[in-house]
Amino acid sequence: MKIGKLPEQVLVRSVLKQIKHRRSEVMMGPAVGQDCAVLQLEADEVFVMSSDPITGTVKDIGSHSIHITANDLAASGAEPVGVMLTVMLPEEIDEPALRKMMQDVEATCEKLHIEVVGGHTEITNVVRQPLISVTGVGKVKKDQVLLTNHMKPGHDLVVTKWIALEGTTIIAKEKEEELAKVFMPSFIQMAKDFDQYLSVVPESRIAARCGVSAMHDITEGGIFGALWELAEGAGTGLDIDLKSIPIRQESIEVCEQFGVNPYLLMSSGSMLIATENGPSLVRALAEEGIHAAVIGKATDGNDRILRNGEEIRYLDRPQSDELYKVV
Repeated sequence: MKIGKLPEQVLVRSVLKQIKHRRSEVMMGPAVGQDCAVLQLEADEVFVMSSDPITGTVKDIGSHSIHITANDLAASGAEPVGVMLTVMLPEEIDEPALRKMMQDVEATCEKLHIEVVGGHTEITNVVRQPLISVTGVGKVKKDQVLLTNHMKPGHDLVVTKWIALEGTTIIAKEKEEELAKVFMPSFIQMAKDFDQYLSVVPESRIAARCGVSAMHDITEGGIFGALWELAEGAGTGLDIDLKSIPIRQESIEVCEQFGVNPYLLMSSGSMLIATENGPSLVRALAEEGIHAAVIGKATDGNDRILRNGEEIRYLDRPQSDELYKVV
């Protein structure tokens, strides 16, 4: 397609017609000539907002972009309401690919009961592959907002599902041909299917009901990055048992194949939660079919300790995500 804004007829049939209205808070959504969205809240509610560019994957970028932003909102205790999308596309893209991208966006929004409230689409020569920048809007009661500084020394740290889910599914999709030289098709398909676990909205709702102190979506930089950021935000130390951190065997083997560290690999789909009673939260999550494990505690001081049996090391500052070594 030609550089510039999408032609109006393409915008209408392949973007706007793919988007459905489902949230009562949205008074004005996307339309031709409409540059702003309008949302309304109740008197005791506040907006929570988050923004993310999705650059680490091309395949399934539409659904991926919605999950990442909804997860960030959920980590604050908020209910995701809507997203605004800035979609930058290379000249080589065709209309069916654009339509498929928007259908994936809409299908994920429907699953999470959120809606696209606006945005911008453009063909440009400044990108080599599709790029979606998402701004998400959520709502929460004023007295129920979760912040990292709510975590205190002595609080348990819980990880939901398994780390490295996001990185594993991206690598499996982007590097399928290379993996096929080593692994059976069923193994590769299992790794690709980890995308079914990318939403942490369900566990965030359970955690909020249990009265947790803080939550952090494990994204770029993996579990090590998330632990550092949560501890920095709370001003605490950490005492973490590496062997307690849940990880799937598929992730271990995919990471070994490409020489990457799963503890530093994008891990959307897994939530890091601080709570006064970790075992109680793990039981509550298990009752809803969500695997989780207590991996350690927040501590006084600044030491951030990682234990691996008798071996002790200290957590480093966040590093570049291991995914960028592969894709």
